[in-house]
Amino acid sequence: MDPPGYNCFVDRDKMDAAVQDQGPKELSCTELAELKQLARQGYWAHSYALRGKVYQRLIRDIPCRTVTPDASVYSDIVGKIVGKHSGTSLPLPEFVDNTQVPSYCLNTRGEGAVRKILLCIANQFPDVSFCPALPAVVALLLHYSTDEAQCFENACRILACNDPSRKLVDQSFLAFESSCMTFGDLVNKYCQAAHKLMVAVSEDVLQVYADWQRWLFGELPLSYFARVFDVFLVEGYKVLYRVALAILKFFHKVRAGQPLESDSVKQDIRAFVRDIAKTVSPEKLLEKAFAIRLFSRKEIQLLQMANEKALKQKGITVKQKRQFVHLAVHAENFHSEIVSVKEMRDIWSWVPERFALCQPLLLFSSLQHGYSLTRFYFQCEGHEPTLLLIKTTQKEVCGAYLSTDWSERNKFGGKVGFFGTGECFVFRLQPEVQRYEWVVIKHPELTKPVSLEAVAAPSPPCRPMSSDPADRLSPFLATRHFNLPSKTESMFMAGGNDCLIIGGGGGQALYIDGDLNRGRTGHCDTFNNQPLCSENFLIAAVEAWGFQDPDTQ
Repeated sequence: MDPPGYNCFVDRDKMDAAVQDQGPKELSCTELAELKQLARQGYWAHSYALRGKVYQRLIRDIPCRTVTPDASVYSDIVGKIVGKHSGTSLPLPEFVDNTQVPSYCLNTRGEGAVRKILLCIANQFPDVSFCPALPAVVALLLHYSTDEAQCFENACRILACNDPSRKLVDQSFLAFESSCMTFGDLVNKYCQAAHKLMVAVSEDVLQVYADWQRWLFGELPLSYFARVFDVFLVEGYKVLYRVALAILKFFHKVRAGQPLESDSVKQDIRAFVRDIAKTVSPEKLLEKAFAIRLFSRKEIQLLQMANEKALKQKGITVKQKRQFVHLAVHAENFHSEIVSVKEMRDIWSWVPERFALCQPLLLFSSLQHGYSLTRFYFQCEGHEPTLLLIKTTQKEVCGAYLSTDWSERNKFGGKVGFFGTGECFVFRLQPEVQRYEWVVIKHPELTKPVSLEAVAAPSPPCRPMSSDPADRLSPFLATRHFNLPSKTESMFMAGGNDCLIIGGGGGQALYIDGDLNRGRTGHCDTFNNQPLCSENFLIAAVEAWGFQDPDTQ
């Protein structure tokens, strides 16, 4: 028989059999590695009582700031804040952004309790300005709390976590929006087929990805969300990215051959998640999630910081209407001798999210500036990142996204030396579309990440030290973060007076001579690519494009 204290907020008639008290009663393990394994395996998933005990233990162990509201604070303030209102008639705090409270098999008393707890949290955490995930978190915790005060204390500990390496929930629009951008970057790299479908059917793919937290905190059925939360409390925020990527992979598998409409794709994914039991079990969903060989937590943290910095630079720190990404490439004022508007939009869908809202700026055109590599460098220096496009005399089209300013080549004293980061990629558009990313992304077994301390790097001598920690960190996917077996896996871009090279090791993805007349392409270790066009080719046109913030035009 279940302990009645755990069930006072729950509608027993609605409870799914998967969360009844049918599993083990105790958990003796203390080692994190074993706890991770047990969480992933669902050791306490079928024991309602044990899950409650585990949650209390895990949340109690969260490192929190010194003054964190506890159960006694709730008892003191709830009457003053709620007054005589009934729980279900209470308004929700603004920071939930109109997110509805998931029912999660709660009874009327439970649904009212969630609203009371959220209002008390708003009173105690005035710095929390945007947190649409919190209603789902509180509703789930209420299942495993003896009373409202205990649920309040547990939610407060999650919000008050002060371990900088252990992010739990987004608490501002800036953090939320940068998480959405980071998720979009991860989809772009790890779910390329699904990303291609989203780009094809969505007027604004970023708006689709901005929904990713809602899939988890609201649309997932209770038994699924509880399994995700089990692992989340042990392993942290990265788990959420994994599960959302797995959801998108399953959605693509089910819906790839079916018609999708631009104005309904967000609703289609939400409906798919609500009915996910028709497609996959909680166990299979987590199995798929942990089969994705994701970046290290350190790299994701660097990417998140880069996205936050980009948002701050654009002045996007509070909720506002987002520009459609397709409008970044305007049909009426975009002109290229090499690619069409549609092709440029396809390329734009591959670039990191922090640059996706920028507009293409033509920096160099061989037809305008002449066939000179020196002029190419002159036009491109000072711009980061850049896009290289090449059209051969056989009408083949290929190119590269290059993460780093071409002026970096000057550090090698006139010799050809490689630089750049793992965000670089090469591609071909004609005769067929194919993108090749850094080999380490698909084959992380080639490397082992180095410690987080190793990525802290002083600013270059020519720049003053910044107080912004994002400025003191190496770029996302900088090679210094990885123990690579050889340099051939990190030869991204190089430039000398008589040639330009993209990709190295066992060959070159692209080699262009100093007259921008001839080139060659082949397999290289850095991108593990096939030739991007005819292996030896004559150049008809070369273009370099930069990324211009719409606000600076």
